[in-house]
Amino acid sequence: MREKILDWFDANKRELPMRAPGNSPWGTLVGEVMSQQTPMPRVQPIWQRWMELWPTPQDLAAASPAKVLVEWERLGYPSRALRLRECAIAIAKRPGGRVPADYEELCSLPGIGPYTASALMSFQFHARIAVLDTNIRRVLVRTVLGCERPSSSAPSKQERILADSLLPVEGAECARWNVAIMEFGALHCVQRSPACDSCPLVSSCRWFLAGKPASERRGRAQAWAGTDRQARGRVIALLRSLHRSPDEARAEDASPSVSRAQALEAAALPGADADQAPRVLASLITDGLVVIQDEDRIALPSS
Repeated sequence: MREKILDWFDANKRELPMRAPGNSPWGTLVGEVMSQQTPMPRVQPIWQRWMELWPTPQDLAAASPAKVLVEWERLGYPSRALRLRECAIAIAKRPGGRVPADYEELCSLPGIGPYTASALMSFQFHARIAVLDTNIRRVLVRTVLGCERPSSSAPSKQERILADSLLPVEGAECARWNVAIMEFGALHCVQRSPACDSCPLVSSCRWFLAGKPASERRGRAQAWAGTDRQARGRVIALLRSLHRSPDEARAEDASPSVSRAQALEAAALPGADADQAPRVLASLITDGLVVIQDEDRIALPSS
């Protein structure tokens, strides 16, 4: 299984800048956080921009929250941007100001969970550790367990044991294996319409040999239209546009603002209930994504 997937990877892998030789642990950390629930093609140009602006944790730690939110662009889940800045501040305060090469220390940083810590330990520090993202989990449960998709949102004990059993002996090879099976799940053994006819594992894939039975747990695409997420995004986009005009230099100024009425108008979606816009604005304030300035005006946080 490893040999076939690694051969596939050598022939089909994408040349992504965050995987380039010499990429720093900080660059990998930023890329992993950005790519959570976000397709890699959307991540790549924004990651490159961030690495130009903030090539070290110290650089991001010194940036204003408003600038960070502006440069997050349309990646979605903007709270991740503020958590990354908090993470950068925490790293900058550490002795040496470097990303720690220890799993437990990584997990203690703001916004860093087991997946991101595992990815850093494998890709950067060549620890012999399994990385279990959505794509890897799907490949493993299909090929070995014969299921269409994982039965829960978090990796089960069975999945972890299975993933550990497939790891190569050497840490550097583990890193290559983790990247290869992740790429295989992202491009070939995809959630919908996997390319089974050209799959190198088709002769041994238990899910395919069983007739590709449907899982009891159905995958559901996250709704967007009409949701609070869409309304929140409209408010952030309005405030971001103020920083982008007339030029990007304004992004470091004392946060241009809009009136509360303008913010509520941006949050008002066609056909939505009357409570949505006030609820959305209140949630943005609670999450620290916007702040109230003098005279009840709304702005991105400046500090």
